[in-house]
Amino acid sequence: MVSERVERGPAAGTTLPGDRAVAAGSAARILVAATARALRGDDCGDLGHAGSLSRLGGAPEAVRRVAAGRAAGRAALTAAQVTRVDAERVADWFVAQYPGRRWPGAVLGSPHGAAAHLAVVLGVPWLPAGFELAGQWGRGAVDRPDAALDHGAALAGRLLAGNPRVHVRQVHCPASRGVAVGAAVTLAVRWRTLPEAYARFLADRLEPAAPVLLLHDARTWPVRDDGGGHSFQAGCPASGLDPVDFHPDAPALRHVLRAAGGDETRWRAPEVTASGAFAEHGVESGFEHGAREWGDTRGHPLHRVVVPQPDALSAATADLYRRWLRRAGKTGDRLVVECGRLLDPGQVLRAGLVPYWCENATRRRVQGAEWWLAGSEPFSSVDVLPEPPGLRSPALAGLSQWLAVAGFGRRRRALDRGTARGYPVTSVPTRRATEVLRNQPCDLPAPPPMPMAEALAALRDAGAHQGLLVC
Repeated sequence: MVSERVERGPAAGTTLPGDRAVAAGSAARILVAATARALRGDDCGDLGHAGSLSRLGGAPEAVRRVAAGRAAGRAALTAAQVTRVDAERVADWFVAQYPGRRWPGAVLGSPHGAAAHLAVVLGVPWLPAGFELAGQWGRGAVDRPDAALDHGAALAGRLLAGNPRVHVRQVHCPASRGVAVGAAVTLAVRWRTLPEAYARFLADRLEPAAPVLLLHDARTWPVRDDGGGHSFQAGCPASGLDPVDFHPDAPALRHVLRAAGGDETRWRAPEVTASGAFAEHGVESGFEHGAREWGDTRGHPLHRVVVPQPDALSAATADLYRRWLRRAGKTGDRLVVECGRLLDPGQVLRAGLVPYWCENATRRRVQGAEWWLAGSEPFSSVDVLPEPPGLRSPALAGLSQWLAVAGFGRRRRALDRGTARGYPVTSVPTRRATEVLRNQPCDLPAPPPMPMAEALAALRDAGAHQGLLVC
C-alpha cells in the first residue's frame, strides 16, 4: 500500500540521480533499459562499453585481480553518497525511461531476462521490485564476510535513515562477483511498499482495467537478519553453488577464494538466523500487498507468477514466443540463447527469433537450456551468446557445454566468437548482443502484442511441469 510521503534524510536537491545510485551493470538497470528501448523500437546498441578489463584477458591472474578490484572500488558509492540515495528518486528514474503513452498492462517484480522479453511480447513496461547499489569498502577482503557484514551494516544504516520503506539485503559472494567483493559491498535494496512513482505511473499510463503481472523469484538462501531493515547472506543462488559450498571446508569455496586472491582459513561467515529466507531477488511481501491493494481499488487485476528457478520462466517464455510467432505465420524455428547482460529484446523482435535467457554462465543454467532444447521441437538455427563472467569458478560451464547447446540447431549452429574469446575471464558489454543479432535476417512486421490472458494461459501450459506457479 502507498502511504503518505515521509520526510527523508537527504534534503531536497541533494539526493543522487537514479542513474548514479543504481549499480552499473546490475540486472534491474540493464533490463529496464533493454525493455524501454524495445518498446520504443530501438535496440541496445548504446548499452555498455568495453572497459579496461576487457583488454586484460591475456594478462597474469594477479594483474587482472588488482585491476578488477580497483575498477569495482572506483565505480562504488562513497559512504556520503550512500546517505544521499533516495529510493523514490530511483523509482522515478525507472519509470521515466518508458515512452509517455498508455499501456495495456505492466510487468513488475524480480529481475529476469525472460521478464523483459515477456513484457515486450505483451507490449508493456517492466519495472523491478528493487535495485542494486555498491558501496566502497576501502580495506575490504574477499575472504572476510564477517568484516563485510560490519561495514555493510553501517552503510545500510545510512541508507535506511533516509529510506524507511526499503529492506537492504547485503550479498557477499566471491563466487559470482570475484575480487570485487573485497573492494565494494553489494546492497540489494527492495521496496517494502509500492513506490509512489510506480503508483503514479500505473494510474496515469495504464488503460482502464489493464492487468498487472507480478513475477517473484522464489529461490531461498540462508541469511542473517537481526531486524532493523538489513540482512546479510554469504553466497547467492547466481553463483551456481549451494549454501553448503560456502563452508570453509568446502572444496568449491577453496577454489573460489584462491582464484580471487583470498584464503579459506580466514573465512568466517556470520551466524545464520533464517535458513529459508528468499534470496536477494525475492519480492518483499509489502510490495506485493501494495501492488494488489492498488489494483483492487482501481480495477486493475494482479496476476502472480512464482518462479522456482530461472530456467522455468526462460523455457515457458521461449515456448510462448514460438507459439506467438507461429500464429502470425512465421516459422518460430530460429533460437537465440542469451546470457546475463547479453540480451536485446528489440533485435529479437525485429528478427522474429525465439529467445531463451540463461541467468549466467554456470553449468546449472546452461544445463537448463540443454534440457529444454532436448524436450522441444528442433530449431533450424541456434545462436548462442555466452556472457564471460570475468572470473573463474568451479561452477562455470566450459565452452564445450555452450557448443553443445548450439549443437541443437539442425542447420545453423553458432557460438559467438567475440564472447568466446578469452572466456571466462574477459568481459563484454551488452551491446555485443546487439552487434551479433543485427546480422540476423529481418522478419518484420512483428505480430501484434499478445493479450495478457493468452500469455497467462501459455505460461501455465508451458511452465506447469517445471514448477512455474501462475495465479
